Order: sequence, then structure tokens, then C-alpha cells
Amino acid sequence: MEKNETELMLKGYGLTTAEIFYRMPDYIHVLNTFIWQDYDLAPDHPKLFNFIEFWQREIEGPLHSVRFTHRKMIAPGEWRNVVGEYRLN
Repeated sequence: MEKNETELMLKGYGLTTAEIFYRMPDYIHVLNTFIWQDYDLAPDHPKLFNFIEFWQREIEGPLHSVRFTHRKMIAPGEWRNVVGEYRLN
């Protein structure tokens, strides 16, 4: 069963973005990029590393490098209870 984004973030997942540089199979001197994004757990990043293993096993374009960042979307102290709202015209 697929969980929604809010449930994942409350369980500690954050948005992981990876920029994958790979070589074209027929043109070895040409680098191409691929952007991968998913909710993943830091610091182990199991989904990202599973994707990289899949790439190496199934895709012909050999990897050159992978650069990634992780942003935990919900952190302690970012949530607060708002009792009212004031509007100024």
C-alpha cells in the first residue's frame, strides 16, 4: 500500500534529489544527465542506492558520477498550533 507524502515525512523520510551523470553507450565521450527524485531515509538512502544498483545492472549507459542532496521536509519546531488568524485590509 502506497503511503502519501505527509505520512512519509512524519515517519522521517525526506525528499532526495540525485543528479546522475552517465556516458552515452555509443558515444563514450558524451556525458548526459538524469534527475532522480523520491522520498528516502537519510543517512542510508536505501531507495537511491537501489536505483543506482538497478542502473548499473540494467541500463547500458555507464555511470560517471552521482551528486545528491536530501531535504527533510518536516523537522521539529516547524509545526505549531495556530489558534486564530488576523487579517488586515
